[in-house]
Amino acid sequence: MASYLLRSKREIKKMRAAGLVVWEAHQSAARMIGPGVSTAEINQVYIDVFARHNATPLFLNYGGTPERPAFPAEICASINEQVVHGIPGERKLVEGDVISVDTGCKVSSWCGDAAVTIPIGKIDPRTAQLLDVTQRTLNLAIELMGTCRLWSEVAIEMQSLVEGEGFSVVREMVGHGIGKNLHEAPQVPNYPSHELMASENFELQPGLVIAVEPMVNQGVADIVEAEDGWTINTADMKPSAHFEHTLAVTPDGVVRLTGPPNDEELQSMPQWLHEKDNWLLW
Repeated sequence: MASYLLRSKREIKKMRAAGLVVWEAHQSAARMIGPGVSTAEINQVYIDVFARHNATPLFLNYGGTPERPAFPAEICASINEQVVHGIPGERKLVEGDVISVDTGCKVSSWCGDAAVTIPIGKIDPRTAQLLDVTQRTLNLAIELMGTCRLWSEVAIEMQSLVEGEGFSVVREMVGHGIGKNLHEAPQVPNYPSHELMASENFELQPGLVIAVEPMVNQGVADIVEAEDGWTINTADMKPSAHFEHTLAVTPDGVVRLTGPPNDEELQSMPQWLHEKDNWLLW
């Protein structure tokens, strides 16, 4: 069984503060994402929200090596066949695109991480189904985390849902534990990998905090790395979708730490967010 840290009620509350900033940033971006908007402009929204909350972006300057420069932005902006880790730039969205925006921040030493895939105007029906299935896969995982004992039980059902709809689960990219660092133990695959079943399974017990993030391809599961050293594309160049929440298992159930605010939390948020009918929900 994989080992990992359990978080106290106080620590989970601190992580909720970071999660709310991530949620607000995604809501801010959703208001302006549309045809003609560049991914650099979207990234600027996250810069502004994080700065307003004195939050430290987790993706900026992440992962530099002698062979590959550090990630240069606050968000991963992945369009269509780009699965994850797309670098924001001057590319502008057009009608029919889908964009997956993944981001994270740290507030008072604790992290939050979430991703959402957004359609740009009217999209292809099969691609719309891809987004629906990927979001349902995340919601299924959250539901099962409250009833299952082991992560493998959840992963089996996630894979079954995806493949039952004719889509593919990305194998090489997985979710992760999260706390004071963006990536912590355990690894959280979206399918019952050999490693998970052999030695890396883990219990779904109170205090566990993980980022669950199904990445689903319309075509084959295979992926390839782009020349920039970061962007991951589908091997067949068909669309991909990505939804993610930071989740805490508590004695009272599974809590979406990057989910919407309750009425008390909402009181300290910008007035425009009080219009709940306009929220981007996932």
